Amino acid sequence: MHGRASKTEPSDLASGHRARLRQRLLDAGPDGFHDYELIEYLLTLTIPRVDTKPLAKRLIDSFGGVGPLLEASPDTLRREGVSDAAIAALQIARAAALRLLEVRVEGRPILSSWDALGDYLHAAMAHARVEEVRILFLNSKNMLIANEALWQGSVDEASVHVREVIARAIALGATALIIVHNHPSGDPSPSSQDIRLTKDLVEAGRHMKIAIHDHVIVGAQGRTSMRAMGLI
Repeated sequence: MHGRASKTEPSDLASGHRARLRQRLLDAGPDGFHDYELIEYLLTLTIPRVDTKPLAKRLIDSFGGVGPLLEASPDTLRREGVSDAAIAALQIARAAALRLLEVRVEGRPILSSWDALGDYLHAAMAHARVEEVRILFLNSKNMLIANEALWQGSVDEASVHVREVIARAIALGATALIIVHNHPSGDPSPSSQDIRLTKDLVEAGRHMKIAIHDHVIVGAQGRTSMRAMGLI
């Protein structure tokens, strides 16, 4: 009786590849991983017995990188054929990364941890596809009281937004603030509307004894400080 040649199933190949990927992660950490390998491993946690490398590479290419991919909405990811379980894995990875960056600025004066703050703001907002304005409200020791998204959309209606920001600062007992918003175009250069809003906020804050420390604009291409540009 002749023996039958064994056949390696695709699921066996995928399983072996996953085991090697996991061992690399445990032995050397994620530093040596390509971007697509990070996403590939995340996907293996929710997609059993399938090679997830092609999907990971396709998603990285489609969205233009890890940042935009992790920023994508569930509906956008579903249109790319991503399951809800895989979407949840991507979102928890983003939440964990943001939390790690956030911890670096908590409990310390904001102005003494400026680089850490910039890293957090860039990770949180740079790849968003909708313009969002956040305000960091500070106390007299420049400690963070609140980090709030006050509105989405353009900053065209400067006078309306100034009243909203100052009213919220008074309600929180803030003595200083930093305004932050993103440019979905990727270019963090301030627009004329950005400059006008900043000047109006500085003027209104002066009357209420609320300092405007900075207006930071983030985009995929980097971030801009309007104070560093001499606009405050």
